[in-house]
Amino acid sequence: MFNEFTIDLPVIWGGIIAFAVLMYVVLDGFDLGIGILFALNPEERDRDKMIASIAPIWDGNETWLVLGGGGMLAAFPDAYAILLPALYIPLMIMLFGLVFRGVAFEFRPNAHGSRKFWDLGFWLGSVVATICQGMALGAFISGFPANVATTQEGTFVFFTLFNVMCGVGLIAGYALLGAGWLIMKTDGRLRERCFSLAFTLGIVLAGFLAMVSIWTPLAHPHVAARWFSFPNFLFLAPIPIVSAFCWIKMMQGLTQRREKAPFLYAIAMFIFAFIGIGISVFPYIVPHVLTIHQAAATEKSQSFLLIGVMGLLPLILAYTAHSYWVFRGKVTDADSYH
Repeated sequence: MFNEFTIDLPVIWGGIIAFAVLMYVVLDGFDLGIGILFALNPEERDRDKMIASIAPIWDGNETWLVLGGGGMLAAFPDAYAILLPALYIPLMIMLFGLVFRGVAFEFRPNAHGSRKFWDLGFWLGSVVATICQGMALGAFISGFPANVATTQEGTFVFFTLFNVMCGVGLIAGYALLGAGWLIMKTDGRLRERCFSLAFTLGIVLAGFLAMVSIWTPLAHPHVAARWFSFPNFLFLAPIPIVSAFCWIKMMQGLTQRREKAPFLYAIAMFIFAFIGIGISVFPYIVPHVLTIHQAAATEKSQSFLLIGVMGLLPLILAYTAHSYWVFRGKVTDADSYH
């Protein structure tokens, strides 16, 4: 009986990479959102608080991006070889945005004469990185042409109206996470402004989520069949229902001036949206081109790599949780980043 038990390594590795991407979206999403909100909070003292709220933890959040990209290269090299050229332009622009944003973050506190320039760099880097991530996400949802691996057809596959809308929607989503974080971490005028901003952003994000939820099954019959065929509908219906419930609770939390609820329910919305995307594309890792089993590295390679990741993943989770715990609490006017 035990000989019949097998471990599906491609599925496990697909789960690990999906988890890493989700952690990156949630954790780096809110600090990118704070950069986006720089344009809506012009007072220097408020911007100092915004920077101080993420200073101890912001660079560690990008560990998950490295884990996701490195895991893709190691466990699914064929998928990596297709996705990187197909999304080369938005991914490279995203990396330039993240680098410039990081430079601006470090230079801003001590560049008193050019602080406005670095404020602009921090905002622009955050916006550029976010919209590129959203466009890459839109391309992933839309799928890739069947011959993307053998032609240059995929070079500009990311540049469509739907993908641009996904980029704009992700800007609203990250800004919402950023506002929720600032509600928890700040007080006074900045906190009250973030309550108002988060309410507006919540409405905007709901509109974009509804657009993607309607467009995807209409454009892709196999997605519609997966979600609306019987009995799949009975098992999958709770996902959009719970997502809508989280949105309602988030908006209630904002109107009731609750500090933690808006951020936590916004994260829950992102998680359920991510689960919905996964259900729509599974088992493809390159939608419409390669499944996780077709793109997988050899069993020996995935087994060897899994041993290392099983030791590394708890360590990353532990130091991430510890850093958030140590630097819990609100920032004040006395807090600054040097």
